[in-house]
Amino acid sequence: MDTLKEESKKMGKVHQMTFGRRKWTNGDKLKASLILSFHVLCIFAPFHFNWSAFWVAFVLYILTGLFGISISYHRNLSHKSFKLPKWLEYVFAYCGVHAIQGDPIDWVSTHRYHHQHTDTERDPHSPVQGFWFSYVIWIFDTITLTKKVCPEYFIDYKDKKRGAFSLVTKYGSPNNVADMEDDPFYRFIHDTYLLHPIALGVLLYIVGGTPFFIWGMCVRATVYMNVVFMINSICHLWGKKQWNTKDSTRNNWWISLPSFGESWHNNHHAFEYSARAGIEWWEVDIGWYVILFLQAIGLATDVKQPSQAHMQRLSMDKPNEDCQE
Repeated sequence: MDTLKEESKKMGKVHQMTFGRRKWTNGDKLKASLILSFHVLCIFAPFHFNWSAFWVAFVLYILTGLFGISISYHRNLSHKSFKLPKWLEYVFAYCGVHAIQGDPIDWVSTHRYHHQHTDTERDPHSPVQGFWFSYVIWIFDTITLTKKVCPEYFIDYKDKKRGAFSLVTKYGSPNNVADMEDDPFYRFIHDTYLLHPIALGVLLYIVGGTPFFIWGMCVRATVYMNVVFMINSICHLWGKKQWNTKDSTRNNWWISLPSFGESWHNNHHAFEYSARAGIEWWEVDIGWYVILFLQAIGLATDVKQPSQAHMQRLSMDKPNEDCQE
């Protein structure tokens, strides 16, 4: 872990020096503008507060964060930890579209690369390149990200044909989402991504005016956005290492509620195939509770959990010479 921190400091300084000088693509500028605008508009939230707007934001936070990102994008689509009927898979994935985290194909591709290259130079968002890089800066460096995760498919971003309303975090053709690229639903969302949150924002404004827009769109998306940022960064630097994994991942209890159990990050990297992130009974994992309910009523099938044999192999009580503490 000390080695990771030293590399993080050294590489973080280098990255900060070149951050403002590098080539910013139009996509980078758009993403930066959107994220900055959402944060700035949150300043006005106290002046436009009412309980209806608050509950709209709360319900949308659950729908987009819990059902959309945690259950759909992450556990179902990225890791195939369980199966859903196709209609329900699409409903949950569409909830994730409104979390302002990107379209399903792009999100899943980036996350799969993260697991394939965790805490290496090819990790899309590793703290090896500095805390702030893993927190948010990685999103604004499309060309470098593309070269990291799919160098053999990298092409000049100027020659990449994109839909007018798509918003991708990489250019080129990733080779790890063929299962989704063949699906017409996910291709449609990929090409029209921006239209969907724009439509939600307009609907919120029509129904409840400025309070509904600021709370239901800006506050809700900004809070969850930063929760995800913390998992990418804090959960690789601080917390408890419960399993002998070959990376720096940590479990963090205090992010577990707003992340719906995603902050049991060392658990997840040890057993990435598992639908259950909170292994111990006291590790609150709301995403897992929902999946258990779906399984009980027959909607979730082939639900995966870590085996006792696998847990014994990765136990901290058992020495692992390859483990990087």
